[in-house]
Amino acid sequence: MIDINLLRENPDLVKKALTKREVDLDIDKIISLDDKKRELLQIVEGLRADKNKLSSGKAEDIKKAREVKVQLKLKEKELKEREDEFDELFSLIPNIPAEDVPEKEPEVVREWDKPKDFGFKIKDHLEIGESLDLIDVKRAAKISGSRFGILKNQCVLLEFALARFAMDNILKQGFVPVIPPVLLRKEMMKKMGYIDTKEDLAERYFFEKDNLFLAGTSEQMIGPMHADEILSDLPKRYLSFSTCFREEAGSYGKDTRGIFRVHQFDKLEMFSFSKAEDSKKELEFLLSIEEELVKKLKLPYRVVHLPANDISRPSASTYDIEIWMPSQGRYRETHSVSNCTDFQARRLNIRHKKEFIHTLNGTAFAIGRMIIAILENYQQKDGSVKMPKALHKYLGFKVIRK
Repeated sequence: MIDINLLRENPDLVKKALTKREVDLDIDKIISLDDKKRELLQIVEGLRADKNKLSSGKAEDIKKAREVKVQLKLKEKELKEREDEFDELFSLIPNIPAEDVPEKEPEVVREWDKPKDFGFKIKDHLEIGESLDLIDVKRAAKISGSRFGILKNQCVLLEFALARFAMDNILKQGFVPVIPPVLLRKEMMKKMGYIDTKEDLAERYFFEKDNLFLAGTSEQMIGPMHADEILSDLPKRYLSFSTCFREEAGSYGKDTRGIFRVHQFDKLEMFSFSKAEDSKKELEFLLSIEEELVKKLKLPYRVVHLPANDISRPSASTYDIEIWMPSQGRYRETHSVSNCTDFQARRLNIRHKKEFIHTLNGTAFAIGRMIIAILENYQQKDGSVKMPKALHKYLGFKVIRK
């Protein structure tokens, strides 16, 4: 959440941020609810003090104490109602975009390498995967329905090679590897800022009986690890590996072919707890790691600074890395890195000394999309697929062929 004092002292700044994000909220109503909440809190505290003063047991105080008790119960109920109403609206305010965030259109920051001129008819990742017996979406549909895939043979080895390659490169930068639970308490998903709206909920798998969400991305479990803690040694960096699950409710009809947009995928995610004054530098650091990984795999990519209307609610600034996908003739998003400033830390109550820390997250690998990028960019005329040189020592083979 944003700082309530910021909202009260500079409502125009918040209104301007909402306009950039194309979010429609009545800020004046939220401030009015906060005023009423504070007023009721003072009344409740006064009645509680009166009740304590009248607890002597004297006969003349008993009647007054009963009257105060009735009034207190009514005001506490009213206070709870106003608090709930305020919290519901206040939680809908997204993070304030950083000053350098583009307003409406994405900004291409830089490009690296040029797409290859194949000189033959290229195939998409599913054609390649099926011809080499690497990907099976038809049998996956028998098991689980649409938007699932089975990885087979060398493709399985490629997944684990990518995971180990990322770990070897990232852990030397001071990250702690973790494999967290993939089930997340509703309270913690809320505090991370991922289920405040109906649109947010539409993306999540939720087990109502257990009040648990399946993780939609690996960073969702890392922030809550340090809820209600005071961190002293910063930055604190984690590299999380997990299977992730998404409903993809708003994307039917899009990217339905193959394994680009699926309900289940494996991911390696970087997460950093940073001092407030260092978070901008930390964002650049995480982005540099992402770029270095893609460069070592020799995949053409570009870095895009996302506009305010296209970043997640907790984020103040987000960059995407988009890798060239030959079969689509365009760049597609494979990595994202975000600075969430103190938005999540305020909800989770994570501090450094007396200040709220900043949280950042960045994709190491969404492994399925990296497999797609490799299969398409390294395909050969004879139907085989060469493997990136950086992965040879992890694979034990250099080419996948029939």
